[in-house]
Amino acid sequence: MITAVIVDAVRTPLGRRNGRLKDWHPVDLAAETLKALQRRTGIDPGLVDDVVMGCVMQVGEQAVNVGRNAVLAASWPEHVPGTTIDRQCGSSQQAAHFAAQGVMAGAYDIVVAAGVEVMTRVPMGASMAEGKFGYPFGPAVGARYAAEGGLVPQGISAELVADKWGLTREDLDGFGARSQQYARRATDEGRFQNELVPVLGADGELVTQDEGLRETTIESLAKLKPAFRSEEEGGRVTAGNSSQITDGAAAMLIMSEEKARQLRLTPRARFVDFALAGDNPRMMLSAPMPATEKVFARAGLSMDDIDLTEINEAFASVVLAWEKEFKPDMEKVNVNGGAIALGHPLGASGARLTATLLNELERTRGRYGLQVMCEGGGMANAMIIERLG
Repeated sequence: MITAVIVDAVRTPLGRRNGRLKDWHPVDLAAETLKALQRRTGIDPGLVDDVVMGCVMQVGEQAVNVGRNAVLAASWPEHVPGTTIDRQCGSSQQAAHFAAQGVMAGAYDIVVAAGVEVMTRVPMGASMAEGKFGYPFGPAVGARYAAEGGLVPQGISAELVADKWGLTREDLDGFGARSQQYARRATDEGRFQNELVPVLGADGELVTQDEGLRETTIESLAKLKPAFRSEEEGGRVTAGNSSQITDGAAAMLIMSEEKARQLRLTPRARFVDFALAGDNPRMMLSAPMPATEKVFARAGLSMDDIDLTEINEAFASVVLAWEKEFKPDMEKVNVNGGAIALGHPLGASGARLTATLLNELERTRGRYGLQVMCEGGGMANAMIIERLG
């Protein structure tokens, strides 16, 4: 079988809502990552067979195929195509799956997997039109889950996950504080430096680090009110133990190992295997468990083989429930913090996680990295990469 490899992976700094990236049009911000791949690797963009871009809110400035538009904004040749996909929060991880699988099947030689979401300008939920077009699930889906209480927003799903796995408010706040502390350490030590593509901020100054970092303690997080259930209802999920609404873009250059050799490029990692899973959409955030089980079974590996894991911190309850199921060494999980501290620009997060995972595997000389994303609708992506060199 053809081996699919990652030659490079980059991302913009992540900006707070209404923060330093608020003036970036999503197309132009995504183009910055494409241009960075070209600049860093010297690749002729005319050789790229496709650009597969994840984006969740495909409306307004992110409508009409943001992937193709980013190709044009990057001044890449007009013959380079692009497409945009939506697997909710896992959209750009799915882009990587599709890109690598296309290489492995022989359909692509060189492909870019990318993602973008500028949530300041295209808010979460913007793609759900109002009025008679306002219910995207349809009456049959609604009826299917009516007896369980119906479909609910992700914040309530995060509470349901906490219920099922017996997680306390203290557990969630402890993990929220950890995310901030680990992200601060990673930033101070320059661990993100190789993946970051600085861009101009709204103030005209260069943005060189993530904007969501805060000085946080468990004690300060304990003062926040629950965001989805009241305290009387036992609410535990707060803004401090949930991911941040964020602006950002990320991209990775993927090709066959043979093509990399021909172009005298050095592969940094190879794709080992992939898995998808679905679970109850009311619970919504529990599919990382079956996805992890499936990717281990497909790859013939176990948690003992994994040197580093990136599991998206959509909510602290997701990661802590996953921990209870697989019992990993947590000092190998999200070691540079995650979306609670850095932010979660929906369609870009999968590619962002891969950039971070790849660089941390290189820094620590680890071999195997696992990446898992929970997704709206009760789905999850999982993949394993292996560091090369």
